Amino acid sequence: MKTYEYVSHHPEDTLALAMKLARYVQPKDVITLEGDLGAGKTTFTKGLAKGLGIDRNVNSPTFTIIKHYEGRLPLYHMDVYRLDESEEDLGFDEYFFGDGVTVVEWAHLIEPYLPSERLHITIHHADGENRIIRFSPIGERYKQLCKEIFSDESVSH
Repeated sequence: MKTYEYVSHHPEDTLALAMKLARYVQPKDVITLEGDLGAGKTTFTKGLAKGLGIDRNVNSPTFTIIKHYEGRLPLYHMDVYRLDESEEDLGFDEYFFGDGVTVVEWAHLIEPYLPSERLHITIHHADGENRIIRFSPIGERYKQLCKEIFSDESVSH
């Protein structure tokens, strides 16, 4: 699987990359976010929301599991970190195959429920404020999406 790598030097870089992604997302797109605690998963989601024209403050839905925001497209932001393994499917398909874009933090915890095609993004600490952001597209739709984003001269990788 081809991956695309981006080095973010500041939180503003992470926001800008996510805002760029927002220009290309479509209904039913699913983005999974994994990474270190404090690496920037929620910052990335804030950038995506801003790029979708969402004015509300976006924060991690740690205790509510799912938050819904309205913009150019609806944004469904899930943080499944605290989801108990014994809990049944919370109707994930309604979000994954609905009319919006779904972002799932800690997605490996609900692997059986995830759609087979998605954009998998990992964010890891590097030195200082630097972060390594890797896009791993799973499926043709997401391969094309990554080609468009990373072929643009405004994104160095």
